[in-house]
Amino acid sequence: MTARDRILSAIRAALPQERPAPDAISAEAKALLADPDTSRPRLVAEGLLDAFILKAEAISTTIDRVGGMEAVPDAVRRYLSGHGLSLSLAVEPTPALTALDWTGLDTGTTLAPDQPAALGKALWGIAESGSMIVHSGADTPILLSFLPLHHIVVLQESDILSHLEDYAAQLAERPHPRNAILITGPSGTTDIEGSYVRGAHGPGFLHVILVASTD
Repeated sequence: MTARDRILSAIRAALPQERPAPDAISAEAKALLADPDTSRPRLVAEGLLDAFILKAEAISTTIDRVGGMEAVPDAVRRYLSGHGLSLSLAVEPTPALTALDWTGLDTGTTLAPDQPAALGKALWGIAESGSMIVHSGADTPILLSFLPLHHIVVLQESDILSHLEDYAAQLAERPHPRNAILITGPSGTTDIEGSYVRGAHGPGFLHVILVASTD
């Protein structure tokens, strides 16, 4: 008997003798899906915004809250100055960002290989994990999410969802992107001798500008 045969025999022996009928398994799955709150984790705070901020900050994401999109350039300026960076960054070429008043900031839509900072816009935030969702597209080049050391992301507070499954529901109602990026904190790895290395595979700093809802 080979090692493979021994392993499979042990698995078969451990299986229950009476297996549930397929209809019973299907009914149990449907019951779970009918009330997802019984099986998915509770949020760390009552409100979606508070839960998102707590989870994001716990994974080294920094947060700045502003009252409207017109305040985003000043928030970007504060961040760059606070980190001793030049007032220069690549801006995602989406109209929601390019239409803002960038006076006093050196901006462009082309990302240089040594660009220290870039600004993009997230479609949704996930309160469960402090994550953000970015879709690739003509106005959303994915390099902005990977190449710069400092990644600054604009997120509307009204676009914060409860759980990741809620994003899946949103995705089902719109054309699927070529790439969907789930951003959860700055890049990091412990692959080398278990030591944490920040910015190993992407931005070492993740900063979120939360824009208040207008309604």
